[in-house]
Amino acid sequence: MLEVKRVSKRYDGGRGVREIDFSMQRGEIVGFLGPNGAGKTTTMRMITGYLYPTEGTVTVDGLSVHEEARKARSKIGYLPETPPLYPDLTVEAYLKFVAKLRGVPAREQKLRTAEMVARLGLGGRERQSIRHLSKGYKQRLGLAQAIIHKPDLLVLDEPTSGLDPSQIIEIRSLIRELGENHTVLLSTHILQEVGALCDRLLIINRGELVMDGAPDEIGARMENRFAVTLEVYGQRERIESVLGGWAGSRGITAEIRGVPEPKGQTSEMEPLESEQSKNQQSDNERTLAGNGPDAAAASHEPLAQTEPFVETEPVAAPPQSLDLFASSSEAVRALLTADGQEDFRLELFRLLAEADLPILELHKENPTLEDVFLKLTTEDRADGLVDKDGLGTDGGVRVETGTGSGEERA
Repeated sequence: MLEVKRVSKRYDGGRGVREIDFSMQRGEIVGFLGPNGAGKTTTMRMITGYLYPTEGTVTVDGLSVHEEARKARSKIGYLPETPPLYPDLTVEAYLKFVAKLRGVPAREQKLRTAEMVARLGLGGRERQSIRHLSKGYKQRLGLAQAIIHKPDLLVLDEPTSGLDPSQIIEIRSLIRELGENHTVLLSTHILQEVGALCDRLLIINRGELVMDGAPDEIGARMENRFAVTLEVYGQRERIESVLGGWAGSRGITAEIRGVPEPKGQTSEMEPLESEQSKNQQSDNERTLAGNGPDAAAASHEPLAQTEPFVETEPVAAPPQSLDLFASSSEAVRALLTADGQEDFRLELFRLLAEADLPILELHKENPTLEDVFLKLTTEDRADGLVDKDGLGTDGGVRVETGTGSGEERA
């Protein structure tokens, strides 16, 4: 659906984007991440036809964005970071204007406008001036103008910016729904949003594409290792012996440490034992007191006969199921790390099962999306890149290059 082939954008004194190369399939939602000044907005403007690349080509559904601009742009819906709104128009008038501008047939414009109002939660504000809308409603209206002509490709720059939590959930749901029939390129600084919405992730840094892959796979690709954390129940010495011997034979690094007993377990048991002791003591006192009127009144049933008190052996408490609370056993947590990507979890499970050491928890360790993003975007590269409008970048912070000034943008 979208082909970006070796696209570069040069500015005086440096390069804003360097040989960006990727493609997107129909129905795919792709997250576009990068620090401020990395070149995200420059790339998105070239995709939508607002900027011409110095080198390379951009095609949408086989149409060149720059050589067949009119046809290609009819297939694109674009929501910039600042929505393109006319503050003096009403919501309804603005949507009708955009529908006409986008070539929606006249007989469908009214119906399409009503559909956008309902879909974006703009009901009751059709005749309100855009100037008086809150930022959240302006963001919704900006998204409405991007999809009113039902484009094949949606390019969204920070679509949930300025929305409250409930509105963010609604917009995410809408984007997920749009992704079923549209191709969506989504730029955001919210990493959780990428994990919740995106099938694929592109990370750009200093004008270069540094990562392309599924969110749940890029962590493993970043580090050539396979690691699991597990919690095992049993005698610590035996766990260390079994795991240590197996890990040593496989060249796996094993870090074993104990797990503290859950807080409050002892304190919860003590009141129960204390109450039982009080009840037993009360029963003994009533028995020793004989069958006097006070004792009979205190008892639920009349005492027919007084029996002499006989000291008996204490009754042993019933054993705990599976001996899980035996003093010689404990929960032990271990981190096992191996070089390479070989999955050893099945072998590990069988090993501990044969040793009668129950696994309470097992979890595959992967670098988080935050870890990957920071690692890819904090490396120092003095390559003289500059972002749009001739503004340079230095570690993600925009600096002036003598060709103008402007606000910091992604």
